[in-house]
Amino acid sequence: MKKIQMKKDLSNDFLNTMSRETGNWKGLFYFNSKDPRLMVPKSVSSLGWTLNFASPYAWLIVALICIIIVGSVIIA
Repeated sequence: MKKIQMKKDLSNDFLNTMSRETGNWKGLFYFNSKDPRLMVPKSVSSLGWTLNFASPYAWLIVALICIIIVGSVIIA
């Protein structure tokens, strides 16, 4: 049981270090196809979270938000 927990903790630590590497950031946007997470902490953790734009699901979320905004403007 301890072995599984240690392995899980190591992978979380590894994932968190990936989100802090400057090579994975393009300006304000995070792109890392090796990172399986959709939401990642920003490089400065006090600034919150962002999407991993290497994931197709991130683009789906952005498209849905845009559709909602445009739809609400057209209806109003």
